[in-house]
Amino acid sequence: MAGHREALHVAILPWLAFGHMIPFLHLAVALATAGLRVSFLSTPRNTRRLPKVPTHLSALIQFIDLPLSPVDGLPEDAEATVDVSFDEQQYLKIAYDSLRVPIRHFVEHQSPDYILHDFIPYWIVDIGREFDVPCVFFSVYSAAAISFFGPPESMTEDGQKRWWPSPESMTVKPDWVPFPSAVAFRLSEAEIFYPGAINVNASGVSDIERLRVSVEGCTAVAYRSCREYEGEYLQLLEKLYRKPVIPIGLLPPESPPESKSKDGWGKIFKWLDMQKPRSVVFVSFGSELKLSENQVSELAHGLEMRMCLSCGL
Repeated sequence: MAGHREALHVAILPWLAFGHMIPFLHLAVALATAGLRVSFLSTPRNTRRLPKVPTHLSALIQFIDLPLSPVDGLPEDAEATVDVSFDEQQYLKIAYDSLRVPIRHFVEHQSPDYILHDFIPYWIVDIGREFDVPCVFFSVYSAAAISFFGPPESMTEDGQKRWWPSPESMTVKPDWVPFPSAVAFRLSEAEIFYPGAINVNASGVSDIERLRVSVEGCTAVAYRSCREYEGEYLQLLEKLYRKPVIPIGLLPPESPPESKSKDGWGKIFKWLDMQKPRSVVFVSFGSELKLSENQVSELAHGLEMRMCLSCGL
């Protein structure tokens, strides 16, 4: 048909964690709402566990199922970080890296116009370069959090030795943040984070190296953020990365339909509406944190102390 223009095709490649897959899914819905065609690349079990996309957009969002290869040390049927212990995540990364071959085949034969990717599949930037497909790194983390790790050169082996020689080094604001900032790790947090992110794991590639290659190899970086919220940090990242940094908004999910108000979220919202102002404490640890018994006890003690203070006891 004269004047007909085929919709842009965007391939989306998230890491196998629901704290990553769900924001990528919200992004897929936003892109489809704008009329783009989206291919969401993940594994069969994960795509079945994701929330359903709006019916009117189902023709524009295609889920591409890519089975993982078996890996020693990885439990059978484990396809997401929620299925494994923290120590087993390194084996999930080995299995995920094996998707490089089928994903290369997909890009070669489906020719997407853009690839929006996470930082764990760092090898996607080489595939994009090979087939002349622009890659955009989409960070599910805040700009403030990612800016803590600095420019790509700080993520190299030499940079790590200089800036991150120990967990203690991550407890202070780095020099490249020129404005007042409280973004840094507590020592207890750094001691947990450091071995998994800075040190090389069983996959042979550290998380910080995956981030470095993703940043260096992409055309632009997109953040689930906005300039009103993180303006200083977004400007800082543009200077550190020396490439476009795009805030795409917070991507909130659609509100529950009125027809489902009697279920799940509807009940929660109705209950919240009945409570007095400042009478509810909301506690969230993300989608997958597994609290120890001691941590649960400390949390309960903290909430109890907060209630006592509120009541003047």
